[in-house]
Amino acid sequence: MRRAGLVGVARVRPWSWQAFLLGFVVVAMSAALQGVCVSLGAKLYFAAFLPGLFVLGLVAGAPAAAFASVLTIPLVWWAFMPPFFEFSSLTSAHADSIKLFCLLAVLVIGLADLCRATMAIISRGGLKPRNESAATNSQ
Repeated sequence: MRRAGLVGVARVRPWSWQAFLLGFVVVAMSAALQGVCVSLGAKLYFAAFLPGLFVLGLVAGAPAAAFASVLTIPLVWWAFMPPFFEFSSLTSAHADSIKLFCLLAVLVIGLADLCRATMAIISRGGLKPRNESAATNSQ
């Protein structure tokens, strides 16, 4: 039986400098993609960043994904919320977008961390069954 996992994708150790560098690269690539989306007329400020956070959470772990999400908020505020390329006071709609992104980022990073832990368990051979359990009748 084949073991599940990310085939061909190197996993980075959490809390390493490589993980945080990868987080910075993912934010830069997501910002470029978001720039293309904004130039085409999209008003979803954080749309390109959430899939990147999930993939980053799978590959590099939750700390790097949390770093990337914290880095994303001022970047989007500065570059993609009007007026562009300057910090201005947030409207209530922009503040709500940031709050929603924070909520979704926590959920996506948590899901990625659970998937990463599941892949680690499966790669070790899965959970080992115990001989006896309280639910079985030994008669």
